[in-house]
Amino acid sequence: MAGLNKVVSSYEEALKGLSNDMTIMVGGFGLCGIPEGLINQMVKMGVKGLTAISNNAGVDDFGLGLLLKHHQIATMIASYVGENATFEQQMLSGELNVILTPQGTLAEKIRAGGAGIPAFFTATGYGTPVADGKETREIKGRHYVLEESLTADFALVRAWKADTMGNLVFRKTAANFNPMMATAGKITVVEAEFIVEPGELDPDHIHTPGIYVDRVIQGTFEKRIEQRTVKATK
Repeated sequence: MAGLNKVVSSYEEALKGLSNDMTIMVGGFGLCGIPEGLINQMVKMGVKGLTAISNNAGVDDFGLGLLLKHHQIATMIASYVGENATFEQQMLSGELNVILTPQGTLAEKIRAGGAGIPAFFTATGYGTPVADGKETREIKGRHYVLEESLTADFALVRAWKADTMGNLVFRKTAANFNPMMATAGKITVVEAEFIVEPGELDPDHIHTPGIYVDRVIQGTFEKRIEQRTVKATK
């Protein structure tokens, strides 16, 4: 890459260095805001033994569901996994190691990882299987669970707009996990709907500064609807 221009022209270049047994973070909320092209490239690469950190596991034939279909994920750290039959089958068979994490705790574990905070106490999960094997502490009369932060070898995120220097703007629901994941990867790769020149993004509206971003690629998105709900006709 020349200078501060972080734009790459191919998915092969975007995921250069990704290999078996790595830990990846994959942004999105349901099927909203997922880096579709980067996921498809991982399928093509055939990387296996991955530890995937994501709010959800996609659906059977889309999103992370494609990696599960090809048995490329060994461990899944996630919160909401109810829409994927392949995930269920692999978990029940013991093929897939699953670490279910409360959604807010998952978000904070990622945010803390990006901020260099190794662990934090939260009341969420105390007295439940979530707390099994973890340190607990009573603080001011309330019980808390120690949760370790999360980082990844690669953070794969999707942005609405990116400039060539890697400054990012997210839109609506896609702003849930993508911004914090962008800070928590050793290598952060962004798949953007629009790439603009430096100065075209309002500095007051940038969600993630380009210092966190290593590579940017122009994406083409299907934007599939996970559960289509329409008004019944008479």
